Amino acid sequence: MTAANASSGMGKVWFIGAGPGDPDLITVKGLRILQEADVVVYTDSLVSDALIARARPDAEVLGSAGMTLEEIVAVLVARARAGKTVARVHTGDPSVFGAVLEQMAMLEREGIPYEIVPGVSAVFAAAAAARVELTVPELCQTVILTRVEGRTPMPEGERLRDLARHGCTLALFLSATLTKKVMAELRAAGWGDDTPVVVVYKATWPDERILRTTLGELDEAVRRAGIRSHAMILAGRALDPELARSSAYRSRLYDPAFTHGYRTGRGEGA
Repeated sequence: MTAANASSGMGKVWFIGAGPGDPDLITVKGLRILQEADVVVYTDSLVSDALIARARPDAEVLGSAGMTLEEIVAVLVARARAGKTVARVHTGDPSVFGAVLEQMAMLEREGIPYEIVPGVSAVFAAAAAARVELTVPELCQTVILTRVEGRTPMPEGERLRDLARHGCTLALFLSATLTKKVMAELRAAGWGDDTPVVVVYKATWPDERILRTTLGELDEAVRRAGIRSHAMILAGRALDPELARSSAYRSRLYDPAFTHGYRTGRGEGA
């Protein structure tokens, strides 16, 4: 218990983004809170045990994979009311498909203070693992983070085919078991079967796998690889492996002729 908690009698809940898997990819702040916390409640089906091992030896550590929302929040509330510092550890970044909104709403109703510490999202870990840039100058300057519709309905206007019509880079969460539907939706949006696709299984984990394929081969490639969970699907022209061997798309920021606040471009300003 911190001094501040002791004086007020009320503890605090910290929602911490643990990052995609590699225990070193948690933020410095997130790790500090984890190491100081009296109680750690973590998503044990997704968060690395090696990271949780860095908690205080005397901390109460609880896995939440088998718990309901009500059971999880009951623990958070009870420990905070007992003056404890609670680290609620989520995979990736809590703000993207993190299921934290309903927890925060219940904490609000109970008058429990909380804060969020962001983490490295799986989408950025997957891009790093695949050695791609999701935004390529004059080719693609927008990234959409979404999912294909499954058991959770998509809001009006957010079907994958609607979003894909923008032609930008797509990062698909929670879609590895629905690759046939992904193919159908992107084709309906006018995407060609030769569109580059990268599937990253368990980005940054020791058993990480990177699958490079095309839209037309996506379902068969994923089936052959046996990938049906814990995978990020990246799709779009920015994923073309030939881009790394080309100078056709170059940022103007470092162009010798480009003037900005720190440099006068050659041939400009005369």
